[in-house]
Amino acid sequence: MKQVWISAKGAPETLQLRETTDPRAGAGELRIRTAFAGINFADIQARMGQYPDAPPVPCVVGYEVSGVVDQVGQGVSGFSPGDRVLTFTRFGGYSDTVVVDAAWVHKVPDGISLQAAAAVPVNYATAWTMLVRLGSLQPGETVLVHSAGGGVGIAALQICQWRGARAIGTASAGKHQRLRELGYAHCIDYRSQDFEREVMRFTAGRGVDVVLDPQGGNSFRKSYRCLAPLGRLFMFGVADSVQGERMQPLALLRALVTTPVFHPLSLLNNNRGVFGTNMGRLFGEFDRLTPDLAEIVRLLGEGTLAPVVDKVFPLEQAAAAHHYIQERRNFGKVLLSATAEID
Repeated sequence: MKQVWISAKGAPETLQLRETTDPRAGAGELRIRTAFAGINFADIQARMGQYPDAPPVPCVVGYEVSGVVDQVGQGVSGFSPGDRVLTFTRFGGYSDTVVVDAAWVHKVPDGISLQAAAAVPVNYATAWTMLVRLGSLQPGETVLVHSAGGGVGIAALQICQWRGARAIGTASAGKHQRLRELGYAHCIDYRSQDFEREVMRFTAGRGVDVVLDPQGGNSFRKSYRCLAPLGRLFMFGVADSVQGERMQPLALLRALVTTPVFHPLSLLNNNRGVFGTNMGRLFGEFDRLTPDLAEIVRLLGEGTLAPVVDKVFPLEQAAAAHHYIQERRNFGKVLLSATAEID
């Protein structure tokens, strides 16, 4: 099989295509011929040496794929060779063949392409965990979504619409028209506008009920100040620590130094909540994640949720895909195509 390996920590050019023997499905596992693999920011951080949960380099990253079952392990029921599926992978997704625990796998609904399916697991499960499972999002509430034009940002918008909430998004100005067309009630240019001031202006000083913030550093502090009473801040990344395409120790240090500490008395007195979300640390909680992903897949089949795929790169062009994302050119999900003839 073919895989993309991180050969060393550094720029995208450290990603190398290698060939190895095909794995076999063990008891309780499925082997899947990959159609598309999702690219997530955690993959980029792993390549740069800034993702502690990643395997030691050299390694193969990738958290999600879609494809077709081609081998069923002993004891697995409900799946057959030829089934179209999507799944988490817990690394190893940048491969044309993966073997995963069958409990992680869901069938792709009829009428949904494998390309769209590959954009579902990480982005939609992340947004769902924050807004639905932890956030208990209610009709009429207002949500501030940072990086609104990314995969999680678009997933969050669609979940807000399903729950009857409205969304405000931060993004570069060039993405605002498309975000409004998708349904964002208001867009803020993070490069030229102070998002805290703009949120308070738009909400007439009340603030928002939920904030989803993957930026880190001082952004967490300002996001907290945007919360209305009973508001919930979800921190799910430290993107501000990533400057350029190689690790920058000063940028990492700056993000850490400017990250706020939330005192319990402040939370108590302001009736606010602060949450951290790291999907990579939830792989041992599949008894709770599996029903959530099943509901996401059901809504996908109904058309309530509809991933936006921005660009697809061949597996051997993984470095170009990483460049594309780090240049902030994507609107929605970026995928790797592992097997051209599948879909």
